[in-house]
Amino acid sequence: MNPACPMSDASYRDAIFSTPLDRVARFSFDEQVVACFPDMIRRSVPGYGQILGMLSLIAQRHLRHGAHVYDLGCSLGASGLALAGALPFDAFRYTGVDLSPAMVERARQTFLEECPEHAMQVEEADIRTLDYAPSGMIILNFTLQFLPPEDRDALLARLYQALEPGGVLVLSEKTVDIDERDNAWRVERYHDFKRANGYSDLEISQKRTALENVLVPDTLEAHHARLKKAGFPRSLTWFQYLNFASMIAFKEG
Repeated sequence: MNPACPMSDASYRDAIFSTPLDRVARFSFDEQVVACFPDMIRRSVPGYGQILGMLSLIAQRHLRHGAHVYDLGCSLGASGLALAGALPFDAFRYTGVDLSPAMVERARQTFLEECPEHAMQVEEADIRTLDYAPSGMIILNFTLQFLPPEDRDALLARLYQALEPGGVLVLSEKTVDIDERDNAWRVERYHDFKRANGYSDLEISQKRTALENVLVPDTLEAHHARLKKAGFPRSLTWFQYLNFASMIAFKEG
């Protein structure tokens, strides 16, 4: 365990890849990552706070009062907290789903402490095989990219079926550009972004190696084509910051 990222109920500065490693292991959402996750996301995902802040506005516009919301790959429940912080306790029912036991445990405790009056639950499950209840809004914040590419079409098709008429899917992802020069520029500026947030070149390089073949990004064009194939008649990119983007897909009412 990295001493700069000890385990406790608190959040710590991400220093997992700050020292040279003889063998960089595949990235996983284990207890070490959980302890550092808020700091890791803040310094690693451009625009993450803006995406969270917009979720409640999207819900206010598109979510039927009292409807169910899924947050798939919920990690520590940041999306749920964003909704609970802006919406009345009876405005929605929330189910977070994550495959990491450490994430699920922390998210449950956080909801109990921060928003006990809201209907918030967290399940430890595989989102590819979950039995989905009818829902008005489904959130996939930087989750699809961790699934094998061959599993993504089937998942989105199942989510389309789970959405109620008039429901929306919010899909946020790290992306790649079709044009290699444009892609290289965005990646270089993303590394500048991480350096400006205190990451060293060693940390950037080692984390990139750890994520290889674990996080497999798609182009925006591929995402929208996949959403259309799943049944969504309309989708659009509402946010983009370098090679990170968020899309919304609509199910007709």
